[in-house]
Amino acid sequence: MAVDVLVLNTAVVDLRRPDFAFADTLVGKGGLAKCKSKDMPGYSQEQIKRWIEEGFATAGGPGNTAPLIARTGLKVAVAVNLGKGDYGGLDAQGRYFHDVMTANGIDMSATYVHPTMCTGTTFIHSVPSGERGGIAYFPNANDDFDFQNFTGAVERLRPRIVYYMYSGLSDRGDANGGQDLAEFIQWCRSKGTVTIADSHTLTGNPQKLIAEGRPVKEYRLLEPLLPELDLFFTSSDEARLIENTLSRNPAKGDLSEHAYNMHFLEFLTRKFWQDDERTKLFGVTVSDGAYESHLCPDGRTGCPTKVTSRFMAGEVVDLVGAGDSFRAGLITYIASNLDAFRRGAIDFAQAVQAGNLFASLYIKAPLGDRYGNIRAYPKMLQVLRTKGGFESFEALRRALD
Repeated sequence: MAVDVLVLNTAVVDLRRPDFAFADTLVGKGGLAKCKSKDMPGYSQEQIKRWIEEGFATAGGPGNTAPLIARTGLKVAVAVNLGKGDYGGLDAQGRYFHDVMTANGIDMSATYVHPTMCTGTTFIHSVPSGERGGIAYFPNANDDFDFQNFTGAVERLRPRIVYYMYSGLSDRGDANGGQDLAEFIQWCRSKGTVTIADSHTLTGNPQKLIAEGRPVKEYRLLEPLLPELDLFFTSSDEARLIENTLSRNPAKGDLSEHAYNMHFLEFLTRKFWQDDERTKLFGVTVSDGAYESHLCPDGRTGCPTKVTSRFMAGEVVDLVGAGDSFRAGLITYIASNLDAFRRGAIDFAQAVQAGNLFASLYIKAPLGDRYGNIRAYPKMLQVLRTKGGFESFEALRRALD
């Protein structure tokens, strides 16, 4: 049975508690980082299960995207590593992740149960509103992501879109300088799929690295990958780190955010777009929307353009997963208009606006109901086609009902 979207890798359970101050020690106050799995705190499976039952857990990685896409009515599958354990064959984190996905109608038949490594886990220090606590990510089974375990899933599920999460977070997935991932994505395209991947290089203090103009070695993994992708969106901060790493002459001086994002997309598309007669859409997400640049099969290009979100009203509950939920909206729109996308005849600005809509609905949802604002695609499309913005989040919610 063919699926619309297959999401791969980085199954993770995010645990948020006010007593996780150790995360600040590990990654710096307010920082985030990929930590070594061997250094993961030794909480028992029974303790982790209690925290999950008490509502301190959310599903990260594909958990920020796959359920949102599935709720629109598209067929979605997830291919991930989960840890072996005593909860129906999975560990406590894996059981929770698996159950959240299946509860949202997601095909989990491509799950690989890792015999020795537990499910990926992130410890997030919950702090008072307006502050940011440390985010310590332990990849665990994600570090051993083997593409050979999932080629059969691609052939069996025949996805129209393959989405890999994330370059930079898996020792095995990132092997050979990112060449293994690039070859896997190229192989997926040979099967007729549209491809998207994103980067998530966790660094303790990105602003410091940006100010110093320092490269980040993990972003070199993008060099073989970017030419193979049809879709790629990154955050404004990551854009600066990517250019610092991949450009011989990165932008200098105190450019405005707008000027820099326009410059970055010109650099990215000039360096990595090949003339191979397929549609491409690359972009940068910012706090109030996203910038996009596109290439059509006949060679027509769209100059970098900002698409300001029309869905900004309302208070943010949690920004974790904002970029993932943006890509969920983008993917939903493209999967629903795939033939037009392949021809280069899609409404690119509306595709980006779909990402803005999903991101707004996700980051403003309560942690116990992160997917509850997403509706079937026809209703989401109706809201997308509404002229103007919304004076309040309640008005946006009413438009969806």
